[in-house]
Amino acid sequence: MKDLVNIKNSIEQSTYKDFLYIKDLLSSHTKRAYIVGGALRDTLLGRRVYDLDVEVYDINPKDFDNIMTKVGAKGVGKSFFVYKYNNIDISLPRVEKKRGFGHKAFEVKITSDEKEASKRRDFTINALMYQIYEEKLLDFWGGVNDIKNKIIKVVDANSFKEDSLRVLRAVQFSTRLGFKCEKNSIMLMKQLSLDDLSKERIFWEFEKLFNAKYLHYGFYYLVKLDILKKLFGIDTGCKNFFKISRVFLRYQNSFEKEYYKYYFLYILSQYLNVDINFLLDCLGAPKEYEKLYKLQPETKGKIDDKKLLEIALKIPIKMYLENYKPSIKNRAKELNIYYNRFKTDVKAHDILKDGFRGAEIGQEIKKRELNYIDNLLSSKS
Repeated sequence: MKDLVNIKNSIEQSTYKDFLYIKDLLSSHTKRAYIVGGALRDTLLGRRVYDLDVEVYDINPKDFDNIMTKVGAKGVGKSFFVYKYNNIDISLPRVEKKRGFGHKAFEVKITSDEKEASKRRDFTINALMYQIYEEKLLDFWGGVNDIKNKIIKVVDANSFKEDSLRVLRAVQFSTRLGFKCEKNSIMLMKQLSLDDLSKERIFWEFEKLFNAKYLHYGFYYLVKLDILKKLFGIDTGCKNFFKISRVFLRYQNSFEKEYYKYYFLYILSQYLNVDINFLLDCLGAPKEYEKLYKLQPETKGKIDDKKLLEIALKIPIKMYLENYKPSIKNRAKELNIYYNRFKTDVKAHDILKDGFRGAEIGQEIKKRELNYIDNLLSSKS
């Protein structure tokens, strides 16, 4: 694990240039400002940092608003004292108290105490603070040690319970980082209802999971934290749990990068026999997901050469989400249908010449293409 001595080397160049500008700008107004959150976690993990969160102390909200307005920072959560300057979020330190239903029903107050401000963070790995003028790290909750040990641990149970989205954040952090959730944190998260979450917020976290490196971790915690039950009414059962876990452990490195984010739900729907459109609706997924899943053929049993060629009449096997199986991927490449659709000598104008019209045209094309495949395979046998 790296340290924070050379944090500037972890930050993407243009973001670091903006950071230096903000640092210099604030220096005439305060001597207490901190980089907080994920940038510090990622630096310690040796990951590249593209976004920063800077928390500014000892400035009142009115003066802070004036400063941010002058530099063209956009208020993205002005009631929460949060502004965005390119890839940097700049905010005042705050404490929050839930006063109603939903993620916006919070009473927000400014605080001047660093520990009190960090207490509202979700997990210890995200609660580190780096003083940008003194170049000093504050770690009130043991975050550095938890990063070292790859542990996701809740900072404060009371503040954590006020935003149930944090349960989904635990899952996507685990899936992205390969971290395990601490036992007491698991017990706390299982108690929380997810009924107050909008589909938009749910999907935002799920899509981070879909694109993550350790999909078996994500699946494990979706089950362990009862999220599949709460959101989809799904109980995997032991047999399916181990089958799906093995698929992610064994095959996810074979997923096509271009279509990586589509495999997770596809595999769940296949092994749990759940309509994928139901999953998409529960998540409020965008149309691009539905569009790709519609292209997937209904296949049962062994996928032989004939079936592969039939699928490739419509899509190259690269787009067929069963292609993570080596037998399918390797054979499709041998048949030259992995990157390209399968072409026959069937021509629409020949069918028109033969007198077919309307719906008959499509039916006859399909019939002749299948005959072409049968004849091709027979000639090779």
